[in-house]
Amino acid sequence: MDSTSILSPSEKFTLISRNLQEILGEDQLKLMLKERDIKLYWGTATTGKPHIAYFVPMTKIADFLKAGCEVTILFADLHAYLDNMKAPWELLKQRVLYYENIIKAMLKSLGVSLEKLKFIRGTDYQLSKEYTLDVYKLSSIVTDHDARKAGAEVVKQVEHPLLSGLLYPGLQALDEEYLKVDAQFGGVDQRKIFTFAEKYLPHLGYAKRIHLMNPMIPGLTGSKMSSSEEDSKIDLIDSAAQLKKKLKRAFCEPGNIKDNGLLSFCKHVLFQLPAVKDGFAVSRKEENGGNVVYKNYDELESAFAKEELHPGDFKIAVEFYLNELLDPIRKEFETPEMKALIKAAYSPAQKAPAKEEEVTPSRLDFRVGRILSVEKHPDADSLYIEKVDLGEDAPRTVVSGLAGLIPMEELNNKLGVFLCNLKSQKMRGIESQAMLMCASKNEPRQVEMLDPPEGSSEGEVIFIEGHMGTPDKELKPKKKIWEKLQPEFLVNTSGIAEWNGYQMRSKLGLVKSSSLRNVPIK
Repeated sequence: MDSTSILSPSEKFTLISRNLQEILGEDQLKLMLKERDIKLYWGTATTGKPHIAYFVPMTKIADFLKAGCEVTILFADLHAYLDNMKAPWELLKQRVLYYENIIKAMLKSLGVSLEKLKFIRGTDYQLSKEYTLDVYKLSSIVTDHDARKAGAEVVKQVEHPLLSGLLYPGLQALDEEYLKVDAQFGGVDQRKIFTFAEKYLPHLGYAKRIHLMNPMIPGLTGSKMSSSEEDSKIDLIDSAAQLKKKLKRAFCEPGNIKDNGLLSFCKHVLFQLPAVKDGFAVSRKEENGGNVVYKNYDELESAFAKEELHPGDFKIAVEFYLNELLDPIRKEFETPEMKALIKAAYSPAQKAPAKEEEVTPSRLDFRVGRILSVEKHPDADSLYIEKVDLGEDAPRTVVSGLAGLIPMEELNNKLGVFLCNLKSQKMRGIESQAMLMCASKNEPRQVEMLDPPEGSSEGEVIFIEGHMGTPDKELKPKKKIWEKLQPEFLVNTSGIAEWNGYQMRSKLGLVKSSSLRNVPIK
């Protein structure tokens, strides 16, 4: 008789829910367990190499199987590509094969029977006519705001996101319907995608699912464990020597139980292993207290918090249990076939040719400045020398070619827009430390300062919509950044300053020219 058949619904719920951080739909789960076993899936995007934190969901999958759940593991290859192309299209097949082999090896190391599991690849069904039609239906009702919000914790965030990243949450929601499951399991970092699914699936006539969430495990540096941060994680096929080296560097402050990735790993993985059923053994010298066995995780955590257990002794014990866990996996990946697969899926990156430096207006430091005084240049009839308050400790000197075009009295105490990160240069012996921005017309010759938004103050930042960012500290003259961007700066037919169609503004409003229209800004 299957041992799961003699478990009560409450015992099954205990197995399913232990060590989870949150369950959305807990009451629905309890009711369902009174009638039948549930079907659930866990998905992983096949991007960077899985690391030891993957044992956290694997131990929960073992719990789900013990509770009689039907479990599907989804290798989300299409999702891996859509998430800012973390997995290039030409590598998808090799990445999926690596994930499939490494995860099966992990489960076998935990003593989980693969016969009870179903494995599926996203592209097995996500390219079907029906699924594609549902993607279109979903895109017709999902707002840009909701798509961005849903993917905020999972999809790589960049200044100018690709459309593919906005599709990602919708596809993950649809997976619940196309895999015909009752629940989805994942990390708490996916909570926004789960609530997105709960909101939008019913709009397509599909049922709202249960969502089970694991806590996020700190990495070796004390932050979230990440495949892209080498120092924060232990690879599943790291050698014993590599493991020892990484554990020595791992953050493990005496008494600190909050940001301790090793303690979290003990709680969620090691204490679930048969090897630790009789307790977590720490070997140490007699003068350091002698050998000790902690019967459960609470005892271990308490001893560490009280500083009764030294981080060095604790790390040695973790190293022993981790080697026990990783040795079977290492052996499976020592074959020529597996080594070839690793090379094909994660070959060392070829040094890419140097990219052409991106030239965008976010590199320009525009600020509001107040002209405190104006005088004529002693050696140039066409130049003024202005003292300008840019919200700094001391005024800057600005030399401008406005003499004969704008009377000095009109400039005094006037607010203008200044480019502040050009390299200072001498103009007829006087060093100019910024450039005053003006609308300029050639025939007949006419120039007027750009007007900052009403209510502006000295030092107010001026930016180009859609191109915010940290400006260069100083624009290198040889790079000619300003010279490349300047031709696209103009005052449009409405008198609004813009670059390539994007408006120039501050948080208070738009930068304008009082009378000139459809002219360049210089």
